[in-house]
Amino acid sequence: MPILRQLPNLLTVLRLLMTVPIARFLLDAQYALALVCFALAAASDALDGFLARRYGWVSRFGSIVDPLADKLLLVSSYVCLTIVGQLPLWLTLMVLGRDLLLVGGAAVYRYLRGPFQVRPSLLGKLSTLLQIVLVLTLLLALSIYPAFGEVQSMLQWLVLLVTLASGADYTRVWMAKFISEGRKFSQ
Repeated sequence: MPILRQLPNLLTVLRLLMTVPIARFLLDAQYALALVCFALAAASDALDGFLARRYGWVSRFGSIVDPLADKLLLVSSYVCLTIVGQLPLWLTLMVLGRDLLLVGGAAVYRYLRGPFQVRPSLLGKLSTLLQIVLVLTLLLALSIYPAFGEVQSMLQWLVLLVTLASGADYTRVWMAKFISEGRKFSQ
């Protein structure tokens, strides 16, 4: 059915729209509500990705908006959790810095070399997964199960290491591609 093909896009739009109430709940210290909404948003990301791959329901809209929705959800959550004193500023700056590096690198590459395909790396996917897990465990600790707070420090350092490794890996791949493309232009 053609309407089902749009289900991944609908889930992406819903996740995008959920960002505002999640941010509001975080800023108002309504962590149980934030947990429920964030968990639903994370589940919708997994579901739309599964549906798109499993049934071939891939679209240009989804390929552009899905990663933006993911980034907006994570960045706004990290910023709000930092504002309310639940995440350290250094971690949020590293997460934001990596994302700015990726966006800036993509813009520079497009300007100098033209369009290209961005494929998420395994490290990039792991970085996103760990960032989600950190928010979920933090919200669990703040709302219903304080014992999860014991893993926060370890998770924060793990998120930092994988985020930095992912940023370095993307930079390495793009630089190699940029140099390779430059050789083609000069021949």
